[in-house]
Amino acid sequence: MPNTPTPSKLVIPRLIVGLGNPGTKYRNTRHNIGFDVVDALAQTWRIPLSENRKFQAQYGETPNPQDGKIHLLKPLTFMNRSGQSVRAVVDWFKLSPESVLVIYDDMDLPVGRIRLRLSGSAGGHNGVKSIISHLGTQSFPRLRVGIGASDKLSRGDRNGAVVAHVLGRFSPDTNQQISAVLATTVEAIELSLKQGVEKAMSLFNGRNIDAHESGSRHSL
Repeated sequence: MPNTPTPSKLVIPRLIVGLGNPGTKYRNTRHNIGFDVVDALAQTWRIPLSENRKFQAQYGETPNPQDGKIHLLKPLTFMNRSGQSVRAVVDWFKLSPESVLVIYDDMDLPVGRIRLRLSGSAGGHNGVKSIISHLGTQSFPRLRVGIGASDKLSRGDRNGAVVAHVLGRFSPDTNQQISAVLATTVEAIELSLKQGVEKAMSLFNGRNIDAHESGSRHSL
């Protein structure tokens, strides 16, 4: 009798981490889009976020009908030390790295695109580098949100142009599209909680999100 392939285990996030830098100076910058996604989730699911010193983060949680609790996290350690906060939560709740979904900005994706992956390198992102270092693995899912690239990257001081771009804010005429991106990202995360990250990858990775789209906003 031929062997029946074993179905792959669903990857269901339990800890959802948005990356950014704390403080009003960095609020609404491109580099803080991970914070913005977690704020959108908290608002949609009506989860209060409050400072948790043990986790060095803004933290909130909600029951998950499928499995235990869903944890929301915005590290307050600054971007390049985000792994400290993530590791504290993982250790406290005894979570596996595969259950940690990390959300962050990506200059290689245009505005209006998101991309989910099950694992991978940091791709030069300091927050993800820190998380890989503290978890000791690259095997955790991540959701990258496109912030586009600056036209100044091809000339002059590239490093300076990168910093200026990621720490800059979206233009007023892009804000409506960013609102649609946040709503669609919430929708993608909600699907990953119910049907797994791979299912959400298949439906959202190729989608172009324009200013007229809106995701489904509801509680878990």
